[in-house]
Amino acid sequence: MSESPFAARLQALERESLLRRHRIVAGPTGTRVRMNGADLLAFCSNDYLGLANHPDLVAAATAGLARYGVGAGSSALVTGHMEVHEALTEALARFVGLPRALLFSSGYLANVGAITALAAPGDAIFSDALNHASLIDGCRLSRASVHRYPHLDLAALERLLAGTPAANRFVVTDLVFSMDGDLAPLPALVSLCERYGAWLVADDAHGFGVLGREGRGSLAHFGIASERLVYVGTLGKAAGVAGAFVAGPRDAVEVVLQGARTHIFSTAFPPALAHALAASLEIIARDEWRRARLAALVARLRSGVAGLPWRLPASETPIQPLIVGENAAALALSDALRARGVLVPAIRPPTVLPGTARLRISLSAAHSLEDVDTLVAALREAAAAEAARA
Repeated sequence: MSESPFAARLQALERESLLRRHRIVAGPTGTRVRMNGADLLAFCSNDYLGLANHPDLVAAATAGLARYGVGAGSSALVTGHMEVHEALTEALARFVGLPRALLFSSGYLANVGAITALAAPGDAIFSDALNHASLIDGCRLSRASVHRYPHLDLAALERLLAGTPAANRFVVTDLVFSMDGDLAPLPALVSLCERYGAWLVADDAHGFGVLGREGRGSLAHFGIASERLVYVGTLGKAAGVAGAFVAGPRDAVEVVLQGARTHIFSTAFPPALAHALAASLEIIARDEWRRARLAALVARLRSGVAGLPWRLPASETPIQPLIVGENAAALALSDALRARGVLVPAIRPPTVLPGTARLRISLSAAHSLEDVDTLVAALREAAAAEAARA
């Protein structure tokens, strides 16, 4: 029997330390997980506010199950859009201060759906070089002309905007970059878009719930309002549940509803989870202490890792990227931490650029300062062991 045509591809990934495997976790997500029989202190979840197992959300989901059942049964434009979905979209629009919102089953589907519905062949898209894969794929699938500008390089972006003959222009960006934790300069981006008649499609997956007054996201953080902005928020990270939404001017959101294949041809979001998200929005707005704790944890970590041999770029968000460099070295450091009871998976290409493999330390309000101290101690022990071998 001949060898599978895929075997060589898998072997190449193995040689380059790029082969990925599922980690099987027993029990709920949290700052402590049981994985492969070991109890580990985890710094790898996007549950930034520690809401994924909040009793109020569990109770709301349970009540939603009793009232609406498990599945929506059809796509949103058939009979899957229930009263609970409508109430949630109205609440989300109010929460981020925009006229209208539309619900999707994931952030990936929201980004792909929004971009492909709004942009078309003959239009021009300008995309930050470090945008999330969902934004990149949305740009490609739109069949518009796509121009990448260097990460956060607004001078380069302005040159591209000034030089395009396209009548319809879209700037596409993350607002908090998922692997670096840095913030896009939203006020300057909005100013450029308004000056050159472009639309800004902004993904706030890692800012929603974390930044701004009452956790209302990057728009609130920067005090931004614009009629040329389409906003994407994710509900499976800080909100602790699942799904995503697109919000913005009413006609722009209507175009997304009419044209987003990821909305039209997907079964609607589970109604019980929509019911849980209503409770999540209340907790996000109410519990300012969660964001205050995140700030304290970030400061503690950054102080603790000073002097270690790995680079920690500037980030004020719960995403703290410890840059290791080579793939094998990042995997080895992750393994060394796991041997000390700490879980921080290595992130490698294509998620990040070659030569920038890292440990993406993700903090949660459910962590304590002592948890961060445990991580720092494990990193210092691993650094000392590595230096002894050198």
